[in-house]
Amino acid sequence: MNIRAVSRHSQADARAEAPPIQKGREAFGKQAWGVAFSELMAADREASLGPEDLIKLAQSALLIGKEAEGMAVLARAHQAFLSRGDRQPAVRCAFWLGFTLLIGGEAAQAGGWLSRATRLLNGQPDCAEQGYLLLAQGYRLFHAGDAAGALTAFARAAAIGERFCERDLVALGLQGQGRALIRQGEIVRGVALLDEAMVAVTAGEVSPLNAGGVYCSVLDACGEIFDLQRAQEWTSALEKWCEAQPDVAPYRGHCLIRRAELLQLHGSWVQALEAAQQATEWLSRPNSKSAAGAAFYQVGEILRLRGNFSESAEAYQQASLLYRCCGPGPALLRLAQGRVDAANAMIRRLLDEVRDTGPRSVVLAAYVEIVLAMKDLAAARAAAEELAKIAALRNIPYLNALSSRSSGSVLLAEGNAPAALAQLTRSWSLWCELEAPYEAACVRYAIALAHRALRDEENALQELSAARETFQGLGASADIRRVEALLTNGTGQPAGPLTEREVQVLRLVATGMSNRGIAAKLKISEKTVARHLSNIFTKLDLPSRTAAAAYAYERNLV
Repeated sequence: MNIRAVSRHSQADARAEAPPIQKGREAFGKQAWGVAFSELMAADREASLGPEDLIKLAQSALLIGKEAEGMAVLARAHQAFLSRGDRQPAVRCAFWLGFTLLIGGEAAQAGGWLSRATRLLNGQPDCAEQGYLLLAQGYRLFHAGDAAGALTAFARAAAIGERFCERDLVALGLQGQGRALIRQGEIVRGVALLDEAMVAVTAGEVSPLNAGGVYCSVLDACGEIFDLQRAQEWTSALEKWCEAQPDVAPYRGHCLIRRAELLQLHGSWVQALEAAQQATEWLSRPNSKSAAGAAFYQVGEILRLRGNFSESAEAYQQASLLYRCCGPGPALLRLAQGRVDAANAMIRRLLDEVRDTGPRSVVLAAYVEIVLAMKDLAAARAAAEELAKIAALRNIPYLNALSSRSSGSVLLAEGNAPAALAQLTRSWSLWCELEAPYEAACVRYAIALAHRALRDEENALQELSAARETFQGLGASADIRRVEALLTNGTGQPAGPLTEREVQVLRLVATGMSNRGIAAKLKISEKTVARHLSNIFTKLDLPSRTAAAAYAYERNLV
């Protein structure tokens, strides 16, 4: 055996013979969190660790998802620092206990620890811990709807971090300011601060426990403003960060949810479903209810789009047990199932509850679709106009695409096919730029209806065929049936006894138009309209205008 081999064996033997405390510290330095936790726990059983090593043990536990153990060890470190007379590190432990509980929704316990931290700081010289307590204040104000107050608190925290060279505090303060500015509508300034915080994270300047928190907060902000390109970039960065630390648990589930959302948008539904289901597994822990609920909601979304309605309903139900859902998925599921009244009740209640402009925009788009199915044109018009105002203010491609689609659908229902076609074509172009094939295909279906209303059957069939091809590639079974129902009927007329003119009258009746309006639209007399209606009622064995309208909607005539 040569000298180098002997040296390597000697080093390996030395590591094997090293006490657990040494191996735990080395593993912590190498970010091997699972090993660090095991070895430091072993060392603690041999002889109680000092507070500095207890901090390492607590952080290792939290990073591998052992939150209860981590919090218990952190409380021990707090007491150990107090016993030694070290108030400032004791305050920092109390802050992290309180802040972690605050994020987890344990308000009473969080308040107790944060109050203790504040009391212990009384009479102490200026220190970084005062900045950390400002983070908790900013968090509370932000979630109470006081974005301006939160912005002030986070800015003061970051300034204290700069003064004491606390990189973690600076990064957390910057991301807090960015979120508050976005909530106030100052998106450009807010995003710039979020990017600055992320630069510190990717450069390794921020401790792992706080780096993961900044990653997740920034991804949430990207979702709030529908910044898909930035979300893609930071999701990839978070994936690499998690891969470099295989033991990390808390942030992996969050990363998988965001990945599933992006995969769904870009049409990779199989991979999206797999990522969402993995997220539900990673987040199936006692203190991850809200995140796990978001993961189940995402599973429900993908299953709904694929036409697996019963499985989708189960996923939405599971989500509702874990957190209060603010998405329109369950209402859209009921619409797809033909339960229009139930969908209408759900979406109206949701619209009353959701006030933040980001989530509200998505709800408004679903609201337009559902109330149009209810033939409530006034409500659909009002919602489309509100969405248009939000889109104009934000000027984000995703919102512009949503708004144009909603406005085009309303115009089409109102009988203004040329204006509808212009809006829908704009929406389709934006969805193509965003590489969102499903949304683009849905708009092509609406474009086909606009062409058909303009008696342009050739273009209508072309759009329907293109939409069907996309739906087939995605596996959107319900949408495939919807398109084929029009394609097999040729002109979209029912395989029944109505003449072409009677079909025209029936379509206009379904939009809520009066006999006088129909007469003006078709340039015929009201008496002729009445005769056509009488023929329609007789041929189809229908008792009223309402029944005739329902017949038209059921057969995709409107």
